[in-house]
Amino acid sequence: MTGVPSHRAAEATVRVRAGGEPLADADVRVEMVRHEFGFGNIAFELLDHVDGRAPGDERLARLWLEAFDLAILPFYWAQFEPEGGSPRTERLQRAARWFAERDVRVKGHPLVWHTLAPRLLGLSQAEVADAVRARVRREVADFAGLVESWDVVNEAVIAPVFANGDNALTPLAADLGRVDYVRLAVDAARETDPGVVLHLNDFDLSPVYQHLIEEVLEAGIRLDGIGLQTHMHQGFRGEAQLTAIADRFARFGLPLHFTETTLVSGDLMPPEIVDLNDYVRPDWPTTLEGEARQADELRRHYATLFGHPAVASITYWGLTDHGAWLGAPAGLVRADGTPKPGYEVVRRLIREEWWTPAATLRTDADGAVRLAGTRGRYRVTAGDRAGFVDLDGSDVTVHVG
Repeated sequence: MTGVPSHRAAEATVRVRAGGEPLADADVRVEMVRHEFGFGNIAFELLDHVDGRAPGDERLARLWLEAFDLAILPFYWAQFEPEGGSPRTERLQRAARWFAERDVRVKGHPLVWHTLAPRLLGLSQAEVADAVRARVRREVADFAGLVESWDVVNEAVIAPVFANGDNALTPLAADLGRVDYVRLAVDAARETDPGVVLHLNDFDLSPVYQHLIEEVLEAGIRLDGIGLQTHMHQGFRGEAQLTAIADRFARFGLPLHFTETTLVSGDLMPPEIVDLNDYVRPDWPTTLEGEARQADELRRHYATLFGHPAVASITYWGLTDHGAWLGAPAGLVRADGTPKPGYEVVRRLIREEWWTPAATLRTDADGAVRLAGTRGRYRVTAGDRAGFVDLDGSDVTVHVG
């Protein structure tokens, strides 16, 4: 374990008990399972594999699991429920369970988004609002205990003025205003599950988004995190800009989640492009020079944000070029399934440099050991019995067997 910032490390006394009694003077194996910090990636490409429809993706699944511990599942309303009343609930429940069985947390993205909304045109504003409430309540209830957190509203800043295609949610957002648009979704979620974890998520990192968050919080709407999209198709933002962004949003005292991170390993998108969706390039290849640049930028990006105390997670937006947004060579794995240098950079940081090596410790007469390492979840094993403990600086008891 090297280069772990002090705020990402902890030390605590772990009292090991077996059969209700202290496990005194015994060897126990302590192994890190995952970070407290969320190292995420989308899991869209693995859904067929999880369902047994794409057994050839076993290698892709292994690459995913060897680096990441936070899976983003797709809940885009129009795709999740292509026909009204027939949501693809069971498929995503199977996926969520598959990841949970592998000690991976799951986040749902998103509950409410004006893009990829279903065909609700022609309904009254009240009917659209009711449909949104029903959608939010259904998913929060159906995925309770499976999905750890949600992007409750995606891109609320632009929602009331979105002009790139008709949808029923933009008029609703314009009618309600941004704050009450957010309130609608948050209230529906919390009425269903008061403990649900909800984030706002946006690509607009300007003071406009800051002002919206401020208004939402002042209105008494409780958020659990702030999502900051970081697609970098036009070039790496750099350490200074990333730190400045984190510093600006840290003032709200909420965990910051740098979502939708992309860094291309080919030609950069021209700087004059304002809306990244406007750039169409049928052939956008990865290059050796671009892959070297991407690897360097990935190390700098992850190190900067892992080092900032307000940041709680980084989510890379795509494992392979085959499934990358806008067809960009932004994956960590080439379209042919071979890892790029950037993949190995990310894997080493997460699973080696910032990872606590497994160790065998000896309990004392009271069944206690002193555990020090990177904050996260650990498996404690005694013989053929095991239990789990979260290392966060607090002394804790673990029951094995």
